[in-house]
Amino acid sequence: MKKIVLGFITILLLVVITGCSDNASGEKNDKPKKITLDYAYYSPTSLILREFGWVEEEFKKDGIEVEFVLSQGGNKALEFLNSSSADFGSTAITAALLAKEKGSPIESVYVFSEPEWTALVTNKDSEIKSVKDLKGKKVAATLGSEPYFLLLRALNEEGLSSDDVEIINLQHADGAVALSTNQVDAWAGLDPHMAKVELTTGAELFYRNPDFNTYGVLNVRSEFAEEYPDEVERVIKVYEKARKWAIENPQKTAEILAKEASIDIDVALKQLERTDYSNSLPGNEQVEALQSVGEVLQKNNIIDKNADLEKLIDELINSDYANEVVKN
Repeated sequence: MKKIVLGFITILLLVVITGCSDNASGEKNDKPKKITLDYAYYSPTSLILREFGWVEEEFKKDGIEVEFVLSQGGNKALEFLNSSSADFGSTAITAALLAKEKGSPIESVYVFSEPEWTALVTNKDSEIKSVKDLKGKKVAATLGSEPYFLLLRALNEEGLSSDDVEIINLQHADGAVALSTNQVDAWAGLDPHMAKVELTTGAELFYRNPDFNTYGVLNVRSEFAEEYPDEVERVIKVYEKARKWAIENPQKTAEILAKEASIDIDVALKQLERTDYSNSLPGNEQVEALQSVGEVLQKNNIIDKNADLEKLIDELINSDYANEVVKN
């Protein structure tokens, strides 16, 4: 009996010592059972990943299940992240900043594109020709999205505010329909829906400003990143593979987008004309963009005027994971 007890104590001590050793080194032996990522029509690289199964291939040897969920907009991606329904979500970086200020525990760890994916749109026979003409008009926009922020910045540039227009909160696809059926006077559009109405109905992008379009970023739940840093780097690795493939295969990328989003190939090509994949590493460019838009959001009371904008941005943008992977 004494030998049995001593043997049990020895095993227990070995387990404790091994555990302490792992904790001291900061390493963890456990891996997630499942990784959930979103995919979105405004993020063609995410569609490429689904098409070829590269994420599943990366984690198959570890027995880690991979699941994709569809984000109809950045607001939906953030809902997935906030509810832990997804570990990774694709948004405009401005939407990520707003969510961070509201308490979302997320970090922007990768730039999936620099698109001109939003503009202010009206019908071809509209009397609206400039931002000033929006005063007193109905404008469709998805609250908390990149098009919405573009609208606010455009109004601010002309000395107007959201109080000078009637904003109709609609999801992006519904906003396109509302414009085409004359339920609204203008729409803060988002590709590929914007490219579709541009080509099929002759809708006009009456206000374009690439400088007011920020970046498409991949966000991760901070809890997931802290627990599984290696898996964050591996997800970025497959995103890098998709980014490079998109650069080398523009026609095939358009075909994948057209199929997934159920749009014509010409619409997909129009969207991709406005998409830049050249730099995927988060850094100073994103910081400067957020400082600029953040001031407008504070002015419009969307971000607390007393919020420490610099601190928020610093806590949001985390390039550590991408630095280990990205070789532009």
